[in-house]
Amino acid sequence: MMDPIPTAPPPRSATDLFSDPADSHPLWFKSNLFLSPNFDSESYISELRTFVPFETLRSELQAHLSSLNHELIDLINRDYADFVNLSTKLVDVDAAVVRMRAPLLELREKIDGFRGALEGSLVALQNGLKQRSEAASAREVLELLLDTFHVVSKVEKLIKELPSVPADGSDVDVNLEERKSMSSATTFQPVENGTNVRETQSMLLERIASEMNRLKFYIAHAQNLPFIENMEKRIKSASLLLDASLGHCFVHGLEHQNANVIYNCLRAYAAIDNTRNAEEIFCNTVVAPLMQKIIPHGPSEALAGASGDELESDYEQIKQCVEKDCKFLLDISSAENSGLHVFDFLVNSILKEVLSAIQKGKPGAFSPGRPTQFLRNYKSSLDFLAYLEGYCPSRSAVAKFRAEAIYVEFMKQWNVGVYFSLRFQEIAGALDSALTAASLAPVQNSNSNQGNSQALTLKQSVTLLDSMKSCWRQDVFLLPCSDKFLRLSLQLLSRYSNWLSSGLAARSSGHASFNPGNEWAISAAPDDFIYIIHDINCLATEVSGDYLTHVLQLLSSCSSEVLDLVKQSILEGGKSLSSMLPVVINTIVDALVEKAVEDLRQLKGITATYRMTNKPLPVRHSPYVSGVLRPLKTLLEGERAMTYLTPEAKNELLLGAATQITSRYHELAAELISVARKTESSLLKIRQGAQRRAGASSDVSDHNVSDTDKICMQLFLDIQEYGRNLAALGVQAADIPPYRSLWQCVAPSDRQSLIKF
Repeated sequence: MMDPIPTAPPPRSATDLFSDPADSHPLWFKSNLFLSPNFDSESYISELRTFVPFETLRSELQAHLSSLNHELIDLINRDYADFVNLSTKLVDVDAAVVRMRAPLLELREKIDGFRGALEGSLVALQNGLKQRSEAASAREVLELLLDTFHVVSKVEKLIKELPSVPADGSDVDVNLEERKSMSSATTFQPVENGTNVRETQSMLLERIASEMNRLKFYIAHAQNLPFIENMEKRIKSASLLLDASLGHCFVHGLEHQNANVIYNCLRAYAAIDNTRNAEEIFCNTVVAPLMQKIIPHGPSEALAGASGDELESDYEQIKQCVEKDCKFLLDISSAENSGLHVFDFLVNSILKEVLSAIQKGKPGAFSPGRPTQFLRNYKSSLDFLAYLEGYCPSRSAVAKFRAEAIYVEFMKQWNVGVYFSLRFQEIAGALDSALTAASLAPVQNSNSNQGNSQALTLKQSVTLLDSMKSCWRQDVFLLPCSDKFLRLSLQLLSRYSNWLSSGLAARSSGHASFNPGNEWAISAAPDDFIYIIHDINCLATEVSGDYLTHVLQLLSSCSSEVLDLVKQSILEGGKSLSSMLPVVINTIVDALVEKAVEDLRQLKGITATYRMTNKPLPVRHSPYVSGVLRPLKTLLEGERAMTYLTPEAKNELLLGAATQITSRYHELAAELISVARKTESSLLKIRQGAQRRAGASSDVSDHNVSDTDKICMQLFLDIQEYGRNLAALGVQAADIPPYRSLWQCVAPSDRQSLIKF
């Protein structure tokens, strides 16, 4: 046994004793990355070189290698005894290996032989399966070609067997010579003419169509084969013969309205997926001649303008023709479990021809330039479409009918946007013309017709209501434009409200030159605004009452959420109109106050009457008092106020005017008394100065009544009479704050606590 490798510990310096351990590494050096299976030395060095010098990196790697060597030696020394005993425990290993090698080699040979035999069998099996698959594919192609040949031969044979109708020259086959060449020496005897012949022919055509459908299936699965390419001429010839024969048979069935023939022909068209041809034949054979009689059109005819562009009578005739000449086919194609729902004669035959006839014969019917006629034609067209939808057997059929391209094209002809624009100009223009008048225009006989107090009195208001009602008249309203007509109604209300507010604002400021449409407010008399108050009340009542009910009735087909929004918007418009009432009343009040102030300015004459005149104390009121409230009384007792003002409006007007007039009365009286007292104080000072210069005693006071007291007494008598005049009008003066202030200003000190007159 070998001795352990002696290792002498290196001498430790003071730095090792008092600094960081020798095996400590900087933060950028991570030794655990070396153990990662994806570790790449080049990428590791390239990442560190950006911020670590090569010398520092090399020293760190060498230090790490040294530490790893020390760890390895430590591990060997720790398990040295087991490491040495490892070789002594492995005895006769080579002999054991030799004994196991022979069986293993034998097993490998057997496995290799079995694998070879298995691979050979697998290759043989795969070759056999491939040959079998190729044979099956070849057989399928051969069977397909044989079936195709048999079907083509069968179709040609059936076409030869088609009966002819020699008595009906119109039904002679256009391809009769080609059928004869196909039949070679075979001939057939004429069959008896009549319905049975056509029914037999239609049944045979349905059978041929079924075989042609099979033939199309075979051709689709055997494309690009020489055999099929060689038979293309025969297939095309048979297809043309089938189309021609089927077309003649279908036309005969339509002309004679033979239900069995039509049913068989439609099934044949459906079998060969040629519904478009059947729809065109029906359109050209039945619908087009009828449309030509009802709406003449064509390059050689100029009769479109003879009967005008009205469509209502034309639609009635078309409905009668559909009921008489088309209903039988529509019933057959829409029968339950008939398998004929692939046809759409309503759109692709009837509606298509109707649209073409109108475009060629009456193109002006679609023009919105004549709104009234356009609306009648549009509603008649919607009614006609609803009539056609009545032939749809289900809701899904109706949805399909409306989604068809012809239906969409028909609806595009009606430019409802332009129609609304013309109606907008017509309705809004009428209101704008009325509102731009230079003065208020009372309705004729509005003064004499006193019994009808609910009627509108101004032409502007009448025009507004008529314009709003016009939006929902039967000869104007269009349901697809209902949102636009609702917006127009609200815009009319807003325009009227703006007209009022701008006019009243111009009157209040005294300047109408900025907006030429405000002259009416400047020139209007106070009692003219009574008409406005009355009309606002009537309009608000009408908008929130019968007008709203009528609109909701027209929009009853909309959802409840939409109806709630419509109701809310209209009521909001009525409220915005009613909000103008206080402004109008204030305008009347301002006009009455101005007239009252003209009389109140006579207060200045009281000073001249009692200043230094030695007149006795007044005992009666001044003459001007009776004229202060005269304009208000005249207005309230006038014919217009008695007829058109409600009691509430009268009370509001009376109280507002009385309050404002009394406030101005108080301002003027307070100013007069203040000036009088200042003047009296100045005169008293001058008098006292003169007395002192004359050597007279200044203690002697004048016990006579002063001029200011006389003025106050006169004012006191005047406001008492003014209070009695207010009481005569129905206003308690003591309840008005400005009057109480006026009483406190002029009343004697012993009577200020109680207002009594």
